[in-house]
Amino acid sequence: MQRASSLTLARSAATRSVSLALPAGAVSMFQHAPRRAHATTQGWTIDLRGKVAFVAGVADSRGYGWAISKMLAEAGATVVVGTWPVVLPGFLKTLATPEGYGEDQKLTNGSKMEFSKIYPLDLTFSNKEEVPEKIMQSKYYKDLTEGFDVEAVAAQVKKDYGKIDFFVHSVANGPEVTKPLLETSRKGYLAASSASAYSLISAVQHFGPIMNPGGGVLSISYIAAEKVVPGYGGGMSSAKAQLESDTRTLAFEAGRAYGVRVNCISAGPLKSRAASAIGRGLGSEKVHIDFSIDYMKANAPLSDTDLYAEDVGTSALGLLAPQISRAVTGTVLHVDNGMHIMGISLDSKSFDESPTYKTFRAQKTPAGFWTHP
Repeated sequence: MQRASSLTLARSAATRSVSLALPAGAVSMFQHAPRRAHATTQGWTIDLRGKVAFVAGVADSRGYGWAISKMLAEAGATVVVGTWPVVLPGFLKTLATPEGYGEDQKLTNGSKMEFSKIYPLDLTFSNKEEVPEKIMQSKYYKDLTEGFDVEAVAAQVKKDYGKIDFFVHSVANGPEVTKPLLETSRKGYLAASSASAYSLISAVQHFGPIMNPGGGVLSISYIAAEKVVPGYGGGMSSAKAQLESDTRTLAFEAGRAYGVRVNCISAGPLKSRAASAIGRGLGSEKVHIDFSIDYMKANAPLSDTDLYAEDVGTSALGLLAPQISRAVTGTVLHVDNGMHIMGISLDSKSFDESPTYKTFRAQKTPAGFWTHP
């Protein structure tokens, strides 16, 4: 197969699909799409019309779950989401307003992204027997008569849609995330693992049987699974390491059992709602995620550039769409401007007098390279 020398992304307003524009003569297995009048290249469409995607962990427009949902919608997929009951009322309230989430909700064809259905979902409970009575009677849960545990939601999705094609796990929670591992309690550690790692296993157990062969499961991890990230505590680094290890095992088991692919994206720092809560109230105007973003921009190979949620969204589309990644499973893809490859930080004061490091510090990724998706 001839390798294309360049790759660009365009979204079709007419078909609600995503087109990859490759140089004339490049060979592709993608469905052929009509050529645009001004284009000088041939285009092949990532067309997910008729496909159903379930995205767990969407509660606003700031996180990776939203960005992945939006890219799936751009490609024509029917998108349904599962939202934690505690934040569900606020999410629904904003969506119900005329402006909704504004520009964040607007697709490139000018329409507003709509979710086919929103389910209350708490991934920390695999079935109703696991739900404590205190939770069942709390104000956010007591009126959810159709259920909110994984088993109940999977049954509702089967009833509503029959089969689905994609499942996205964009969920993490560690009640003691601000504590160093040495100070983390057993309860806090296990809670982080339950919500952030075992929840993927539970999801594949219950959603795998209602997924079409060739579909894909995707989760979101972080570099703390591999390297030490001080400030990301409470067992969350351990939970992310579990998530990545489970990705490989589930890829084998779910591949054999259901014919679905299981992959993971290790995403760079983004100031999402959840990340912004880590370190809040500790006496600094900045929180942990702010420092992480500054560090990435100073030290990553693609330097002085922001990481956008859309970067993860487009990468997720590539991993989920069988037209692109039919034979890819069990992998962890880093979408972090290359930060994961670095062994020493360029901005360390230890190298202030190093001529070599002074040279590298002065270099910046050319502005023309970086274009917001």
